[in-house]
Amino acid sequence: MRRTPLRAAVLVAALALSAAACGDATPPDQSAPQAAAFKPVKQEPGSTLTVWADSTRQPAVEAFRKAHPDVKIDLVTYSGQDTDLRTKIQLFDRSGSGWPDVVFSTSLTTASWTSTGAHPYAAPLNKGLLPEATISGFSKGALDPCTSKGTVHCLRNDVAPTLLWYDKKLMTKWGYQVPTTWEDYQKLGEKVAEEHPGYLVGSVDVAPNTYLWPSRCPAEGLTGPKEIHVDLSDPKCTRMTKMLDKLLTSGSLTAESPWDASFAKTKADKVLMMPGPTWYGQYLFAGPLKVPADRMAAAAPLKWSDDDRTYTGDYGGGVWLVSSHSKNLKGAAGLVKWLTTDNSVQVVNPSLPAYEQAAEAWLVNPKNTSYFAGDVAPAFKQASAQIWPGWTDTTEFNVTELYKSTVLPKVTQGATITSLLPDLQKAINDKAASLGYKVK
Repeated sequence: MRRTPLRAAVLVAALALSAAACGDATPPDQSAPQAAAFKPVKQEPGSTLTVWADSTRQPAVEAFRKAHPDVKIDLVTYSGQDTDLRTKIQLFDRSGSGWPDVVFSTSLTTASWTSTGAHPYAAPLNKGLLPEATISGFSKGALDPCTSKGTVHCLRNDVAPTLLWYDKKLMTKWGYQVPTTWEDYQKLGEKVAEEHPGYLVGSVDVAPNTYLWPSRCPAEGLTGPKEIHVDLSDPKCTRMTKMLDKLLTSGSLTAESPWDASFAKTKADKVLMMPGPTWYGQYLFAGPLKVPADRMAAAAPLKWSDDDRTYTGDYGGGVWLVSSHSKNLKGAAGLVKWLTTDNSVQVVNPSLPAYEQAAEAWLVNPKNTSYFAGDVAPAFKQASAQIWPGWTDTTEFNVTELYKSTVLPKVTQGATITSLLPDLQKAINDKAASLGYKVK
């Protein structure tokens, strides 16, 4: 980690800063019953705020500091990783000092452990620190990972709903229709395998987030603070894995990660379709795969014909937290509010903002959307409102990582995903139990 001085950087100047006030947050009213469990330390209004953020969020914090010169900020850059943060917070818990006033984490998992325990790190944000108008301004379900028993412990910086990416040029050239159901997706995948061998309709490298979650597979249903529901034998799991197995066998689906260097060399120009999160556009297709501009388009998430509505998954999105140990809660909450809601900084956010008004501004910024073949706003907006809440992705373990270590290696050797579901179930059960979860 390193501390960074205030810079006259071009990045900061480019943010078109707002001169809005720091925020209207006030320390919690301890007379309110719902806030009784939280007892702030003695407040020192105007005291220096120590802020931890990764390098990607560093310009945003510096932008706040430039827009609010009266607020004293001590910015510390660190990895942003959950494991790194947790190790350091545990050290501060033992020593009884050192906690940063505000932290950014790249993982939704952080919301789980920072809001539990005898003296949780995360302060309750909706119990007097932030107005309801701010909380309600986030997109539907965006703050679910931050919320426990009605208490909001963090603010989401960005959301990453999964949808269907496709190569518009190839789809038009071959006369294919963009599928709207998973059944049509399978049929097109089989047709592609027959008519255009070598071309792909997706990858199962992160199948839990991009396929199982949209299918409403109960792999990570948080039913209590330390209680989860896992049943990979559920038909909503197997309907998806059976489809994936067929497309893997046909050759139009791959187990290779699109982030691998070998994929970029041999398959970058072979991607016809790929279910994935909203940030795949800039960071995968325009990034390592180097797909030319005006090729990739975004379609709404796919739906199972028998489902009453469309559901999708979520793959990414960071969070901001305020420390319950802060001596300047008003300043810390104001900072977090500005970082997540102010258009001037969110409009240049690397991915789709979680705050609705900021997302609207982001989607009309040509720098964010000019790469795509057509308007991605309708698909992005629709996907943001269709994330299935039955998969929390906030437990202290990661289902996708367990899938990568338990299932994926055997799939690359020819095994079916369906046959390996019992292995994944055991891996989830064992990991959950080791962390004190009760599995139902």
